[in-house]
Amino acid sequence: MASKSKGAPIMLTILQILLLILSVVRFFVIAHFIMSWLIRFEVLNVRQEFVGQVWYTLERILDPIYSRVRRFMPDLGGVDLSPIVVLVGIEILRIILINSLTSFI
Repeated sequence: MASKSKGAPIMLTILQILLLILSVVRFFVIAHFIMSWLIRFEVLNVRQEFVGQVWYTLERILDPIYSRVRRFMPDLGGVDLSPIVVLVGIEILRIILINSLTSFI
């Protein structure tokens, strides 16, 4: 039986950490997307202290990601599809990482 490479457990750990980070970013994007709709339809109010803190924290975290995506998106007249593009990109990265995990197991 062939022995596994000594670096395999380290690479497996790194890939698992990357998958965890992608899951956290995905959660933040979905939470931000849902909050934006709830704020737009006045279910949530950013003047409430907790809601405002969560909203502006998510804005600060996600704006660097969204701004890079928005540079390549066409102007759709006020419709922002950058969260959807980011979610698709995250899923593509997850697929690539999961497929590469099998080479280390």
